[in-house]
Amino acid sequence: MNRFVRPAAMAAFGFALGVALSRLGFTDWTEVHAMFTMGLLSGGPSAATLRLLFAFCGAVGLAFVGFAAFARRDAIPSRPIHKGTVAGGLLFGLGWGLTGGCPSIAVVQLGEGRLAAGASVAGVLVGTWLTRRLAARFDWRTSTCD
Repeated sequence: MNRFVRPAAMAAFGFALGVALSRLGFTDWTEVHAMFTMGLLSGGPSAATLRLLFAFCGAVGLAFVGFAAFARRDAIPSRPIHKGTVAGGLLFGLGWGLTGGCPSIAVVQLGEGRLAAGASVAGVLVGTWLTRRLAARFDWRTSTCD
């Protein structure tokens, strides 16, 4: 029975997080843009423009609780920062800014019926495939857990 409880609990947690992020406005490009610019391009910071930033901080906290609850008591290994981490972070941020959401938000957008988010999901899949192909060809290190 335990092998069914854990996946069901994880699915319920993911669904609840997706609903929360959708309700907070994380699937709206305009809201995400206001968060990244802190409202400076639309009259300056205000409670309305910083709302999503605070929601983001809350979502990170909720995700932390989820990881702690489902980590199977395994220690999370420390990961050193290397040039691939920095480049990957920059590409991730660029993609988030262009598409209005990170990969998980694109999945939530699909759940809302926003079919254009399929392009974001396709981009994630193609980027992952391309990274693995290039890493194999050029012997790039793709993991920090080695």
